[in-house]
Amino acid sequence: MNTETWTFIFVTISLMLYLYIGWRSRVEDSKGFFVADRGIPAIANGAATAADFMSAVSFISIAGAVSILGYDGSYYVMAATGGYVLLGLLLAPYLRKFGKYTLPDFIGDRYYSNIARIVAVIAALIISLTFVIGQMRGVGIVFSRFLQVPIEVGVVIGMVIVAFFAILGGMKGITWTQVAQYFILIVAYLIPAIAICNALTNIPIPELAFTFGDIVEKLNQVQVDLGFPEYTAAFTQKTMLDVLFITISGMVGLASLPHVIVRFYTVPNVNAARYSVGWA
Repeated sequence: MNTETWTFIFVTISLMLYLYIGWRSRVEDSKGFFVADRGIPAIANGAATAADFMSAVSFISIAGAVSILGYDGSYYVMAATGGYVLLGLLLAPYLRKFGKYTLPDFIGDRYYSNIARIVAVIAALIISLTFVIGQMRGVGIVFSRFLQVPIEVGVVIGMVIVAFFAILGGMKGITWTQVAQYFILIVAYLIPAIAICNALTNIPIPELAFTFGDIVEKLNQVQVDLGFPEYTAAFTQKTMLDVLFITISGMVGLASLPHVIVRFYTVPNVNAARYSVGWA
């Protein structure tokens, strides 16, 4: 069988697995739908949180930004990592301790203000819609390439699949689906990393390729040959001050993503919320 056939089989099995998990995790009450009965273990919640972030936006866009911008694109990676630090230190444990279902509920009760609650709802909608637009564009691209259909059709297909197990299983179904997705994504990250290292250095283990295979210089040369900046040519398009503030804004932005924050309502207690961030 050729590569395209294997890809079709792999993707089909993955999608069927997601749908099966969503169906098996179906819920019948609001607590199960919104916060997964608050019974998700810390490790599983960490895996689901990581899968939330290792999505179309990061899997496609951050990789593309680093490829095009070289070292200057690394602020997206640093912002992502730093955002989880802010989330773990300043938000996750306190949200879980407060015991509400949503972030606007937390803000409204915390500041005794319905106006603050309304502002939080508006902010959550704007952030969510902006993020979903990027996500669904990525989904449309993936399905259009995979099924040889227009991007618009790919977006609709992706929306139908996501809606099916989201409505059926709620947060419980989504969480366990993303735990499975986490392992699939980790493999998807490792395959090109191993393949590139093996192709450039004949050493399939990335860490050893960096240490003994001189892979950094070879990657730099590939970038130059393609007309892009070297990976290690620092700050060719941005000043260090620009990179600092872009990184900080990215950290704050990631720490405020509603679909990431809501994960910390699904764990049994405050300690589990803290450990979830670490596992993520």
